[in-house]
Amino acid sequence: MNYLVFRYLHESGFIHAAFTLGYEAGIHKNPIDGNLVPPGALVSFVQKGLQYLELEANLTNNGTDVDGDFSLLQPLDLITKDVYELRQMIKEKREKLEKEKEKEREKEKERERENEREREREREREKEREKERERQEREKERDRERERLEKERDREREKEKEKEKEHEEYVEKEKDRDREEKVKVKVEETRVPAVWSLYSLFLFHSGPEPMEITTATSSSTFSDIPSSDVTILEGHTSEVFICAWSPTGSLLASGSGDSTARIWTIPEGPCGSSIQNGTPKALVLKHFKGRTNEKSKDVTTLDWNGEGTLLATGSYDGQARIWSKDGELRNTLNKHKGPIFSLKWNKKGDCLLSGSVDKTAIIWDAKTGESKQQFEFHSAPTLDVDWRNNVSFATCSTDKMIYVCKFGENRPIKTFSGHQDEVNAIKWDPTGTLLASCSDDFTAKIWSMKQDRCLHDLKEHTKEIYTIKWSPTGSGTNNPNQQLVLASASFDSTIKLWDVDQGSQLFSLTSHSEPVYSVAFSPNGEYLASGSFDRCLHIWSVKDGSLVKTYRGSGGIFEVCWNREGDKVAACFSNNTVCVLDFRM
Repeated sequence: MNYLVFRYLHESGFIHAAFTLGYEAGIHKNPIDGNLVPPGALVSFVQKGLQYLELEANLTNNGTDVDGDFSLLQPLDLITKDVYELRQMIKEKREKLEKEKEKEREKEKERERENEREREREREREKEREKERERQEREKERDRERERLEKERDREREKEKEKEKEHEEYVEKEKDRDREEKVKVKVEETRVPAVWSLYSLFLFHSGPEPMEITTATSSSTFSDIPSSDVTILEGHTSEVFICAWSPTGSLLASGSGDSTARIWTIPEGPCGSSIQNGTPKALVLKHFKGRTNEKSKDVTTLDWNGEGTLLATGSYDGQARIWSKDGELRNTLNKHKGPIFSLKWNKKGDCLLSGSVDKTAIIWDAKTGESKQQFEFHSAPTLDVDWRNNVSFATCSTDKMIYVCKFGENRPIKTFSGHQDEVNAIKWDPTGTLLASCSDDFTAKIWSMKQDRCLHDLKEHTKEIYTIKWSPTGSGTNNPNQQLVLASASFDSTIKLWDVDQGSQLFSLTSHSEPVYSVAFSPNGEYLASGSFDRCLHIWSVKDGSLVKTYRGSGGIFEVCWNREGDKVAACFSNNTVCVLDFRM
């Protein structure tokens, strides 16, 4: 050991210390061969001793080695402390280190959990973004579909306009021939043109219940109305869109695209050749000042009050007007911002209801001409309005919705939704219990105030349904013992009669060859008149659906209506005329 210390001091440069130790320890007398002792032998020996102590301190109680870091002890600890103390130090330091590692592991787990939560949130956000993209894509698809449908409707409208134009050109070409035919008819009096008679019979009798067909000169159930039973009222200078009989007298009102309405006095007794020399006089109700033919003032709708003393007219200029039966303008009703398509008196006669393209309906005070309340519920043009009673009414629109409203209420008291396209017309039944509607979606529907969904969905038509009418029969009418019936008229050229109790079709009336624009029940509910753009006015038996009378005019028919006695039918035509027909069975 002395020699190792001597060598250490000598190798470390401590020459004097080495000399002193060597002299005092007698190193030169030691037999150790210095060449065999490697340099740094003492340091190496001490290092190995320290490692041994460290290894001994790190052994477990059973003498086995342990895994882990041995760098827990300082060299001074190894020299100054025994094995037991060293083991205690190692144990404490390892426990402390283990706690720190555990904390680090917990922190790592928490970071992992937070990362997982963040990934989950990111997945949720991605799902939301995906849903939003899908919603936007669906919206774009709906927009494309709406645009496609709109283009399709535009094309259909263009086709319809082109067809009407061709028809009008055809009508003009046929006018001269029609005049010649009128002369021929007067000579032949009640003889029916054979080709037309057979054609109409063939159309009707193709149904499932064939009737006995006889010649027109015998007592058949079907005959043409001869010109001798027809009075033609001339004076309008443009299409006549609408006509209505006074409920109390022999006055007939008509409205035209020439910006006038006319009130005709129709003499009692038979129509036709017997009064042709004395043409019925007319009062002209001008809707313009100065220039005539102002298209913005087309008369689009009109309605008599219950007493037959006042006539209301609606115009394309957005104004409603109230006239006396003598043709005097009583009031001009200004508030709508668009054309008026529907105008109705209430039963009491103190209020007038109007519906307009400006999306609103207005109740007017008939006496003062002031607006009592404006109803702004629709999101598109209002096409029709109809009173339920003196204070509540229904409206329909191109927005596919139907609202039941009440004077004094700021919101609809009932909303009916179910149509898939524009709702063209609505009508309450005679008791105000059921509401019928018809639409461009090819269906008519019957609604009740007691429920939100329709009672009956009538789906037999194959094209748009233009109008509907209730029969004046059943409870609360003058014909209480007869069945209540609904009639619908369509662009598919047919009229359907419906059993409203069962929601089933009674008859399909198929003799027209062009769109049917108007139907009207006779006051006794036994007959139905229909007018079409095929220039024919048909009268049908409601009892069995048979065709009983036909009149062929010189233009498309926009409107038909019965007088209060049920012995005359009026029709207005696209060739600027109004015709009055005698009806006798």
